[in-house]
Amino acid sequence: MPHDAAGVRTGAWYAGACLLILGVMPIISNGRPPGASALTFALLLTLWEVVLAVPVQVREWRSGERGLLRERLPRDVACRVVLVTVGTGMLFGISTWAYVLAFQTAGAVNAAIALQSYPLVAAALEAVVLGRRKTRTELAFTGVIVVALYYLATGGTWRMSGVSGWFALALSVPVMWSAAHITLRQALVSTTITPLQVTTSRLVVSAVFLVPLALAVDGPQAVVGALTSPGLQLFGALMGLAYYLELVLWFYAVRQIDVSLASAITVPAPAVTLLLAVLFLGEHARAYQVVALGAVVAGLFGLVRAGAAARARERPLPGPAA
Repeated sequence: MPHDAAGVRTGAWYAGACLLILGVMPIISNGRPPGASALTFALLLTLWEVVLAVPVQVREWRSGERGLLRERLPRDVACRVVLVTVGTGMLFGISTWAYVLAFQTAGAVNAAIALQSYPLVAAALEAVVLGRRKTRTELAFTGVIVVALYYLATGGTWRMSGVSGWFALALSVPVMWSAAHITLRQALVSTTITPLQVTTSRLVVSAVFLVPLALAVDGPQAVVGALTSPGLQLFGALMGLAYYLELVLWFYAVRQIDVSLASAITVPAPAVTLLLAVLFLGEHARAYQVVALGAVVAGLFGLVRAGAAARARERPLPGPAA
């Protein structure tokens, strides 16, 4: 899809904003005051996301964009939409819990780098589920990323015994994201549901799922204590705002520029996290982290460019002008 120069600049600014938000989110999560477990904090930030999403959704409805609400779906399609909404909403709820817990246990920098494996995981799932074959160049850059992540997971020792289970938890988050996003994309292209409806419904389901889970795991007293803590509410609101704002800005970015370009712009997000973690969380930048980050960034840039080139070759050449 062609874009004019002004649109490309606008889309790049949106993607750049996403880059900064993605870099700041681990700092907000790990900088929160004591008093809430990862699960309860995941519930808190999800509730704030719902608070932010509902008015935006209502505004869309009032504008006349009704999406699925404007048509009567066949029973089988309606059941499938409900199952996809509930299933992916629960998956996003679990992934949000794992997201917060990974930053807390694996460290803000390590987890941030691990989360950048999302394009790699998404490409792998697309190859398995959708049968999309990868070029040799894409496979080569994929190998670079895998080696870099292994090096990071072993703490720079290359010894398997040094692999942290918490780092594996961080890697599970992009797996859950990819599975949910591939499933949701099928709903987006096969029905009239809007991106805002997908986002709002998923957040509501996640919140409904996390409430009883947090009550059962952490206990009512811990949940109520977190909900009534001004400090935790502040950080929950900041994290919820960052999470939701990044999602909205991402949609605006990919309306103006290709997903491949937007993805490339957000690749250095762990570098922002690394700098902020050193400045505000008192973490120390390890040499192996810097090396792994550089390799992951290089591998992702190469993977994105190779993927874009492969898709360009697959497009039919434009016909002669009429």
